[in-house]
Amino acid sequence: MMEKLRNPKNVKTISLIVAAIFVIGCFTLAMSAGGFGSSVASAAGSESAIGVVDYQVLVSQYPKLEQLNTEMEKAKNEARSEFDSKSQNMNDQQKEEYYRQLQERLQVKFKELDDALRKDIDEVIKKVADKKGLKVVVEKSTVVYGGTDITDEVAKSLQSTKK
Repeated sequence: MMEKLRNPKNVKTISLIVAAIFVIGCFTLAMSAGGFGSSVASAAGSESAIGVVDYQVLVSQYPKLEQLNTEMEKAKNEARSEFDSKSQNMNDQQKEEYYRQLQERLQVKFKELDDALRKDIDEVIKKVADKKGLKVVVEKSTVVYGGTDITDEVAKSLQSTKK
């Protein structure tokens, strides 16, 4: 029996069989551990479930944008008038502190208006995405390739929901 194993022809055959089994085992392990079959299927399915929107376009076409800008301009004018009338008898340090307080108040007002705008847009994006069966919607500028652009549909829906 040992003579058969020492025969160079048999050693070569056995080595090839062991190598083939090793390669097949590694390939099988890589396929199952990597989830190759399922990842290809999920990648193909997930591409169609991703939507993209150009948020800047949606903000610029927001039907209440002019109203929000008017409201913000009104708040700025009121703050300017309030500063002018109340700061007349203040020293420079008091004026600076009062000016900073008014700026903070304007920032809060701006955030409040901006949050309302974004909430309205996000609600419409969600409705359009749900209607189209999209699971994820991302900003268009972050996408290199792929995804379903729903910007126009969202803009039309925003226009039709004018209040």
